[in-house]
Amino acid sequence: MLVTVTVKDGVFSFVKFKLILCLSLVLTFTFWNVGAAESFEPSAAPAFSGAEGFGRFASGGRGGEIIHVTTLDDSGVGSFRDAVSKPNRIVVFDVSGIIRLKSNVAVNSDISLAGQTAPGEGVMIYGRSVSFSGQKNCVVRYLRFREGIAGDKGKCSVNLSGGSDMIFDHCSIEWGRWDCLGLTQGSHDITFQHCIIGEGIDPQRFGSLSDDVANITYSHNLWINNQSRNPKAKGKIQYINNVVYNWGVTGLVGGHSAANHFLDAIGNYFIAGPNSSARFTGEYKPTDHVFQKDNFTDMNKDGKLNGRLVVPDDFGKGDEAPTLEMNLNVAPQIAVKIESAQAALAHVLAAAGCSLHRDAVDARLIDEVKSFGTRGKISHDEMEAGGTGKLKEVHALANLKALDAE
Repeated sequence: MLVTVTVKDGVFSFVKFKLILCLSLVLTFTFWNVGAAESFEPSAAPAFSGAEGFGRFASGGRGGEIIHVTTLDDSGVGSFRDAVSKPNRIVVFDVSGIIRLKSNVAVNSDISLAGQTAPGEGVMIYGRSVSFSGQKNCVVRYLRFREGIAGDKGKCSVNLSGGSDMIFDHCSIEWGRWDCLGLTQGSHDITFQHCIIGEGIDPQRFGSLSDDVANITYSHNLWINNQSRNPKAKGKIQYINNVVYNWGVTGLVGGHSAANHFLDAIGNYFIAGPNSSARFTGEYKPTDHVFQKDNFTDMNKDGKLNGRLVVPDDFGKGDEAPTLEMNLNVAPQIAVKIESAQAALAHVLAAAGCSLHRDAVDARLIDEVKSFGTRGKISHDEMEAGGTGKLKEVHALANLKALDAE
């Protein structure tokens, strides 16, 4: 028996098998990042190595039952829908491909969705919305959430109202019909890091309404091909090292309401695309309290990265300007690595979204950013954008059996 295993970022690479291993044991070790010198006390340990921001300490389903997704079917035993129907679970994926939802799915509390355990090119959850509303303590990694034009027009690809203590890492959140991401109604202590949030479709084609929220971290995300709301920032929000590409009407949007809102915008890069107006950020009122530092914008659409430093007047003037603060608004700033806008852009291009194996959709979006203004499109539906592409169905156990037969 010879088994060679390497571990990187919590993902195993299996070089050679001469025996079918116990898949449950392998995937359990995969999720827990074997070798990490961390306590697993929920109050002390980060969700995983590299977790940052206000959602860093979500423990998810740690200590709970391990549930395997074994089928791409919409429902039934082994389905994604069944796996997320109860709390206190670690959900691992023994299958890759497209899960075509026939109705919306509600995810429970105290749950970990370990998309990095999927074989092949990973999983796309397509056709309807996935809701985390009213839930708490969720860890979500390496999954693609794409509602599509067949979904309800008032829904988002990911709906999250009244939720708390969550982290979404390396997820692709796209093709939402209202916004791609709906984050509202008192949601708090949540991180979105290394995600792609984009290509909102009809009727609104927006990125995210982040409304009535507190302690939200957006770090190293790509916001792409949205008309506006990248995001709409109403609450207390850290906005660090994001890239916004090919917005339509407005890029980063203020709360522009009578209530006080607080935003720290640091080291972000705004790059105009074919559909972009000159308004890479806007729609502020004096009730928007903004700390901004080291942000860059490239507006000339010339195919080269040659942006300039953002200045205070870029945020607006007179009654349409925020109150610019000299110090951070959103405290404490919990363990968020801050880079230059240029370094953040490089990291976003290399790793944002469900990037262990980028599918055709995300590969196209990344290539559009690399055109630096010459390519990109805000689309009415996913077919206009290029369609779902192919995502091969692969079963983990079948792979192990094939290796054992060599």
